[in-house]
Order: sequence, then structure tokens, then C-alpha cells
Amino acid sequence: MSNEITVKLKCSIEELSGLLESKGFKVVDKYFLNDTYFIPRELKIEDMTPREILRKAVLLRDITEFMPERKIVKLTFKSKTIDNKGIILEQSKNECELTDAIEGKKFLQAIGYTELMNIHEIDIEYEKEQLKISIKDIQGGDQLIEIETVEENSELDTIEKIKQKISELQIPIDTNDYFVKKAEIELSKIL
Repeated sequence: MSNEITVKLKCSIEELSGLLESKGFKVVDKYFLNDTYFIPRELKIEDMTPREILRKAVLLRDITEFMPERKIVKLTFKSKTIDNKGIILEQSKNECELTDAIEGKKFLQAIGYTELMNIHEIDIEYEKEQLKISIKDIQGGDQLIEIETVEENSELDTIEKIKQKISELQIPIDTNDYFVKKAEIELSKIL
């Protein structure tokens, strides 16, 4: 099972792109992400925290890739084990690819789900050797980077090893929180 860190940037996306390219990283993917969160219609969210609400959410993810040009639509259910300090201990996701976002939305509504919120972001993925860094520009929100652990027994198979690598690369990030949860942040804005 993989894990990841997600941190806020302390520089512009342009500055980070220049820094990564100067260190030999190459762009391997660029895409627009349209995430729509759905929750059970009968869920009483008034007395729930964003985290509690999102545990019940199903995500309709509509991806428009630019490299190569293609469209991907899928339903995603994420499961995260988070300790009382907000650190993600482990996470997994189940996905089902769809042919059409509109039909996915109709399906979710038919089985009793209602739309909660929508998050738009532009992502650019850079890669060098085993390290893949995803820059996330959340429209109306934060600018983040996300880095996932890779296979066991590699130099980037733990969160601590990823933190060390980011430090070595001198990427300007906010080190106060290595587990930024963009959906919780965006949901807090509308509750």
C-alpha cells in the first residue's frame, strides 16, 4: 500500500517548475482535474467535521490529459487512516472507470447521492529517476505538491525518505504539515 505527502508551496508554480527543470526533472504529464464529491442524500452534515463527511463521499473524477491528449472519467472511493495529529498513516482507493461524467452523475443521483462540492485543479507531473512530483494548482485555493511513496525496499518507500529527498532538493515548501488534505480545506470553506 502506498502513501503520500501533500504540502503547500512557498513559491510560485513557475519558480518551482524552473527549479525542478534545473535539477534535471522532466514534465511527464499535464492534466486538468475536475473532482465532484457526492455524499449520501440522507447524511446529516450539520454536526459533522469535514473529515467525517469526506469519509462517506464518493468522488466523480473527470480528467482531461494534455500529454497525451485524452479524457478519463472514473468513480473513486478513498479510504484513509489518519491519526489524531492529522498524519495519514495509510490510504487506499477503489476506482471504476466510466465512459461519461454525465452518466456517472446520473448514476450517483439514482442511488441516493447528492453533489457536495466541486474542486478544479491543473496538475503538472515532473519525474526524475524514481521521484515523481505532482504540482497541483487548486483553482481558488492553494498551490501544492504531492509525492507518493514507491515500491518497498527502494530509496523512496517511506514518508521519511520522501521528506529527506525534498529537503535535499531544497524545494520551498511549508514543512508545518506534510499531509495537507485539499478536500477538507475546500469543504471547510463552504460549511
